[in-house]
Amino acid sequence: MSPHKGGFAATCRRPIMQLSLETGSSCAPDASTVAVLAKRRQKVEEMHFGLTEEQDLIVSTVRAFVENEIYPHEDEVERTGEVPDDVAEAIKEKTKELGFYACNFPEGVGGAGLGHLDFALVERELGRGSMALTHFFGRPQNILMACKDDQIERYLMPAVRGERMDALAMSEPEAGSDVRGMKCTAKRDGGDWVINGTKHFISGADHADFFIVFVATGVDETPRGPKKRITTFLVDRGTPGFEVRDGYKSVSHRGYKNMILEFDDCRLPDAQVLGEVDGGFAIMNEWLYATRITVATMCVGRARRCFDLALNYAADRKQFGQQIGKFQGVSFQIADMITEIDAADYLTLASAWRLDEGLPANREIASAKVYASEMLARVTDTTLQIFGGMGLMDDFPVERFWRDARVERIWDGTSEIQRHIISRDLLRPLNA
Repeated sequence: MSPHKGGFAATCRRPIMQLSLETGSSCAPDASTVAVLAKRRQKVEEMHFGLTEEQDLIVSTVRAFVENEIYPHEDEVERTGEVPDDVAEAIKEKTKELGFYACNFPEGVGGAGLGHLDFALVERELGRGSMALTHFFGRPQNILMACKDDQIERYLMPAVRGERMDALAMSEPEAGSDVRGMKCTAKRDGGDWVINGTKHFISGADHADFFIVFVATGVDETPRGPKKRITTFLVDRGTPGFEVRDGYKSVSHRGYKNMILEFDDCRLPDAQVLGEVDGGFAIMNEWLYATRITVATMCVGRARRCFDLALNYAADRKQFGQQIGKFQGVSFQIADMITEIDAADYLTLASAWRLDEGLPANREIASAKVYASEMLARVTDTTLQIFGGMGLMDDFPVERFWRDARVERIWDGTSEIQRHIISRDLLRPLNA
């Protein structure tokens, strides 16, 4: 891990004698072997486990923002299920002032140009706060980098500047994990596309000005059966034949609403196709799978906030004449929690680092997502147990964290899908 990209600041080196044993040699290496091993040693990559000064500044800045601009509004959002417009606008403007709006986009289009690792640090700190509020910190879908021609000025640039907000629409009532099972279709009619169908569980749709919608545009017959072709469209709010309506009432992340999108003979020209016709999966694979890192990092951030509450409560709460943290039943739970949190943190940051280095990361990202989301469930449940009955009262945010944690194992790919990705990555090369 190179220092300029940050890393995780010890340098790992193996002695030449150890390397000689790895080659199978039973005695000390000769001069030629030493030369080869020395050359190999020069190529051994340094592995850093600390953050750079710039990364430390990113972390402290975003954490302070969350504590000062997000925390004070959480109780109101939790109570009403709404984010007041003035609060949402204030968060957006303060994010812009800090230079963090669209920080996940390249500097060439007006973003901050953060790499995957740096952006993961941002998301980790945002994970400490209410998702309904941090939504306005402004991280447009990086799939918008696929915009071309006039799409750049109509969608990409306004999104980066914070003038227009986007929402991603993929899930359907009968197509969740099975993306190719989607029933929402777009058919050719003259020079246009006509879309019909329903999307649901669309996060952020209540505030979106336009939508990035994945739609079936054909079927290929394959040896394994019919396989739907997917195309991505850019759809403006208010387009005739397109309606955004209220979705379901969720117990997780109150105020961060899910909406239902209805398409009824919604007519779109070719200019609204994002990427290539029938190329929706290519765009999805290029831009969207890194969103699983976002889920993992936010789970780590939320877990750390929850852990701090548990740690302080265990140190302050007294029963049987002493702090409950002195009882092994509680202290061991504290030890287990921080171990799991740190493990999830390193696993997640390592997967982001692999993306920055151009290394394969699909399995590592899936591992980070499944482990971090399940870790958060255990940490929130344990924290609630440490708080006892008070943990279920809304005097503390613990019960909120407990409820919010449940959805993390479902969206952006269920735990089962992540395990499928991991196992196939390991077994496919063995033809198994």
